[in-house]
Amino acid sequence: QVQLIESGGGLVQAGDSLRLACAASTRSFSNYFMGWFHQAPGKEREFVGGISASGSTTYYLDSVKGRFTISRDNAKNTVYLQMNSLEPEDTAVYYCGAGTQRTFYTKSTYSTESAYAYWGQGTQVTVSS
Repeated sequence: QVQLIESGGGLVQAGDSLRLACAASTRSFSNYFMGWFHQAPGKEREFVGGISASGSTTYYLDSVKGRFTISRDNAKNTVYLQMNSLEPEDTAVYYCGAGTQRTFYTKSTYSTESAYAYWGQGTQVTVSS
């Protein structure tokens, strides 16, 4: 069982930055690909970004490319989501997920919720205009 704990959310103004972190309680963190999803009120959960177990491959939702960066520190069992130039439309609860990396996966896998075996409880990000 892997526990994921997100942190770093908060209330910011448009144009500000936030860095979310997701800490995993496992000694095998480097065996998992990781993803960030967000869910706005009344909407379905949506893929934001994903990173392979080694960190060599990343994928992003088109609307966040160039603004958000996903990274990981396998020594700290932590994945990060650096969010710059935040917009009111980025307001949502942000969740991290972990899935076992068995082979190379395309963006299609990373963007599919069922590919992730473990989820965190989420952290709220609110961007005011």
